[in-house]
Amino acid sequence: MKKGLFFCLFLLSCLTSWSQSSKGNGSNKRDTVFLEKLMQTKPELFKHILAYPDSFQVQIVYTQINRDAKNKPSFKEFTYQLGKQYFYPASTVKMPIAFLALEKLKDLDIRGLDRNTTMITDSAYAAQTMVYNQPNAKDGRATIENYIKQIFLVSDNDAFNRLYEFVGQETIQEKLTAKGYPEMVIRHRLDVSMTADQNRAGNPIVFYDTASQKIYQQPASYSKALFPKKSIPMGKGYYKNGQLINSPFDFSEKNSVPLIDQHHIIQSVLFPEYVEKKRRFHWQVGVDSFVLRWMSSYPRESSFPNYDSSNYWDAYCKFLLYGSEKGQLPSGIRIFNKVGDAYGFLTDIAYVVDFDNKVEFLLSATISCNSDGIYNDDKYDYEQVGYPFLKNLGQLILDYEKTRDRKFAPDLGRFQFIR
Repeated sequence: MKKGLFFCLFLLSCLTSWSQSSKGNGSNKRDTVFLEKLMQTKPELFKHILAYPDSFQVQIVYTQINRDAKNKPSFKEFTYQLGKQYFYPASTVKMPIAFLALEKLKDLDIRGLDRNTTMITDSAYAAQTMVYNQPNAKDGRATIENYIKQIFLVSDNDAFNRLYEFVGQETIQEKLTAKGYPEMVIRHRLDVSMTADQNRAGNPIVFYDTASQKIYQQPASYSKALFPKKSIPMGKGYYKNGQLINSPFDFSEKNSVPLIDQHHIIQSVLFPEYVEKKRRFHWQVGVDSFVLRWMSSYPRESSFPNYDSSNYWDAYCKFLLYGSEKGQLPSGIRIFNKVGDAYGFLTDIAYVVDFDNKVEFLLSATISCNSDGIYNDDKYDYEQVGYPFLKNLGQLILDYEKTRDRKFAPDLGRFQFIR
C-alpha cells in the first residue's frame, strides 16, 4: 500500500469515533486521542516531544471547521494534554485586552469617541508613566487604533499596557468572567517592574477631538478585583537581582490564561454569530474588518506604524507553520493570531486560512522551552525546540486539512483584505 494512501486511511480511522459537532464554547465533547496519533505519524518531528510530555508541557487545541451549502460553519474540537499544567501566557493576553478596549468604546457610547480619537495618558500613582504622543503614528497622535495595530503587528508591550490601563484591571476580570472565562486572570502590565499594588492602579486618561476639545475624561482608578489564591511553583531555580535562587519560581501572581479560553475567544471574534451571545465582543460599526485585517497582517504591510523588515520579518509574530523563518511568506496563506513568548513558554493562538487550497482551521498550542529548569536566565530553547515544534505542528495540521474530504468548499472571502 502506498504511504500517502495509508496516511489518509489512518487519519480517517482516527476520526470515526468522533461524530459530535458543536459551537466550540467549551461544552462540547472533545477528542483527546487524534492529535497524539497524528503526531505519531511523523516520529522524526514529534517523537521526542511525545516521549517527554511533562518536560515540554505541550498543550494543543485544534478545531476543524466544516461548512454547509450556505457556508454556515460547524466545529469539531481536538485536544492534547489540555490544562495539564500552568503555562505563562506572555503576550497572548494582549489579544483579549485589545478586544475589551474596543468594546469599552462602544459601552461608553460617547459621540466622537472611537478608536481614532486622540488618547492622552497621564500618571497619578507610583511607577506610572505618561504618553502624550506616538512618534510612529501617522500624525503623532496616540490612539487606540494605533495601539492595537502595534499589538498584532509586533506584539508591542507598551501598547498593551496603555489598553490595560484604559480598560482597568477590575473591569477586565468582570468582563472576562461575564463572557464565560472565570479562570482567566490578567492582573499586571508587561515588561515593566511594578508591584501587585501598582498594577491595581489605573492611570488618568483624557480623549480629545480634532479641535483639541475634551470628549471624555477617565479619572485615576484603583482595582478591587479578587484573584484566586494559588501556589504555582515551577522549575528548580531562578535569577533575581543577578543572583541564582535555588528554589522553584513562583508564578502565583502572574497572569494566568487557560489555552482553551484563548482559543474560544479568537473563535468568537472570527465567528461571532455562531457562539453564545454573552461570549461575543460588541464593537462599533466597522471595527470587525479593522481587527481582522491587522490580526492577519505582516509588519511590512503597515505604513504607520512603520517597521524595518530586517528587524520585523513576516513570521515575527507567526509561529505556527513558520517558526522563526525569515523572509517573505507565501501570499496564499493568512494567519489571524496572537503569539506569546516569555519565561521559556512559546504560545500561538491562531486561525489559519489557505486561500489557494480552500482550507481553514483553528489551532492553538503552547510549549515550555526551558530544559535547565532555571527562570530569568535568558537561556531558553526557543530556537532549538519551540519554534521548530510550532512550525511542524502547523504544517502537520495544514497537510492533514488538505487531504480530508469536505462536502462543501468554504467561501473565505470575508477573510481576504486588500493589502
